[in-house]
Amino acid sequence: MRTDIFARLDREPEPPKIEIPRMSRTRLALFGGTSVFYLAIVVAVLASTWLVLIDWKVMLFRPYQQWPELHAPLDYFVVLGQRGPTAVMVAAWLGWRSWRQHTLRPLLVLGTALLLLNVTVGAVKIGLGRLGPHYATQIGSAELFAGGDIFPSGHTANAVVTWGILSYLATTPRARRYLSALSAVVALGVGLTTVYLGTHWLSDVLLGWAAGLLILLGLPWCEPLIGRAEVAILSARDRLRERLREGR
Repeated sequence: MRTDIFARLDREPEPPKIEIPRMSRTRLALFGGTSVFYLAIVVAVLASTWLVLIDWKVMLFRPYQQWPELHAPLDYFVVLGQRGPTAVMVAAWLGWRSWRQHTLRPLLVLGTALLLLNVTVGAVKIGLGRLGPHYATQIGSAELFAGGDIFPSGHTANAVVTWGILSYLATTPRARRYLSALSAVVALGVGLTTVYLGTHWLSDVLLGWAAGLLILLGLPWCEPLIGRAEVAILSARDRLRERLREGR
């Protein structure tokens, strides 16, 4: 009989009971407040208010020219907001957790969040068609409905969702606090980096933060569907295994 520590740890669930986040009153209040903030940013840009003027002031200030020594390291840092590399990194970690805990939930939650991100952010990007700072045509204009796709900032929203999902799936309050702080710092840094590089307006980033946060806050509504999907997938796996055994 194997008694070494690796044998005891082999695919042993950790922890034995995983608490699934619920849609609490606090979460509902945060979701409502973030929704109001999201709509306020969209209206402010549509109406070409003071927010658009701030966008132009920051753009014309050209931070990448003011502090050129930051350009090289921030070019690497902003990758933490790119969907492909971040999805692969986080999926690898959550895949290991799924294997250890005998559950597909971590991967299904990630997949659900990324699907919601692509649909919601992509639809607004295409619908509003805003041009980025490097392609702007008229000073003071919101540059909407011009065939662009940068409002809200996809890098920023992706950083919020991809790294925030680690906090959402944390199994202890302490881990949740640390991961929440870490994901917030990364998302804040990625958003501000896109402004520094001149690839996004400041309002793009504000809307990206709100868009990503809305997805994280709304995930508990998706948990019943995620649970049913897991049962269906595992049942299909078991049926396939049974057929393979019968075919031997």
